[in-house]
Amino acid sequence: MRSVDLPGAVHLVLPAGVVQLDPQRAVFDGMLESWWRQQRSRLSRESTIKPRIALVRRFAEFTGLYPWQWTPGEVEAFTSSLVSGGRPLAHSTVRSYQMTLRLFCEFVTDRRYGWAEECVRRFGQPPVQVCHEWNTVAHLSEYEGRPGRRALTYDEVQALFDAADDRVAVIRGRGRKGVLAAWRDAVVLKTVYAFGLRRQEAAMLDVVDFRRNPRVPRYDRFGSVQVRYGKASRGGPARRRTVLTVPEMDWVVDLLREWVQELRPQFGPGEHPAMFVTERRGRISRGYLDVAFRRAARDAGLPEELDLHSLRHSYVTHLLEFGYPPLMVQQQVGHSHASVTALYTSVSDEFRNRLLDAALARFPMAEGAAG
Repeated sequence: MRSVDLPGAVHLVLPAGVVQLDPQRAVFDGMLESWWRQQRSRLSRESTIKPRIALVRRFAEFTGLYPWQWTPGEVEAFTSSLVSGGRPLAHSTVRSYQMTLRLFCEFVTDRRYGWAEECVRRFGQPPVQVCHEWNTVAHLSEYEGRPGRRALTYDEVQALFDAADDRVAVIRGRGRKGVLAAWRDAVVLKTVYAFGLRRQEAAMLDVVDFRRNPRVPRYDRFGSVQVRYGKASRGGPARRRTVLTVPEMDWVVDLLREWVQELRPQFGPGEHPAMFVTERRGRISRGYLDVAFRRAARDAGLPEELDLHSLRHSYVTHLLEFGYPPLMVQQQVGHSHASVTALYTSVSDEFRNRLLDAALARFPMAEGAAG
């Protein structure tokens, strides 16, 4: 395919015969615009492309150089800045940043797009690939998240929910506004845990996504939830899955019924389909879910390292402790591979001791054997 046919080709953003007042800035902006087009042609989502573009701009500002001036040394200096200081970034985040820079450099050095030749013509030097195996983080461990992120214990889950409920009572007792919002926050947190949802999945729930399960009629319309905005594969649409309400979590049925029939209407949502709405009659945001969790976690005295996603870890762990087969748990949370589900698992000492007791019962110690 000729460069003239490719989204992201240089001539599409830098027409011939046009003189730029700042040619270096114009070429750099043109590179980013072209990279945007190339990624869109591959069906990458805007939410993926925007952070990548921002990261490249951030790297350029850090170095004070343009892409045709970059060397591997700039990558090493940038990486050092990311992992130093009081709040160093996680290995997975650093590796993601380096991968973004690698992808950008692959694009601008690809002769089919014409950027290397354009830089040589204008500035006398082409861009080069500055990310190599010897100056980037290798993916050696399956789990690269922060060690502090983990599943909550049963007591911690209860403490979190109690703190969210207490906030409702405190606001009501003081006669202040915000009772409904606090009540909504408590319902959201419990729903995230009861169905093992991600932030995006919870925020994008609509009332109609809750369905009956013919096998469990007593759950009424809350026997399952249709998740329509699951985590997408690279370049693909959002994944869908159905999460069944399990008996150990059936306390959420009465909670959701009360929310839909009595509490949600008080927000005056009108025809808005969202399950969880704001005081302004809009859909609750993903960022606000983090705020609601942090507030309840702080009131409950939970460790700062825990976050909203820890409730999803808790759901996986607790289902396995309840005895559900790993395959069912994998399907409930929408993981493509069992190995991903395994990374979420942190079964309790009590559960492991029960398994050990069961194993010992199957293999009783022979009479008179040494202790």
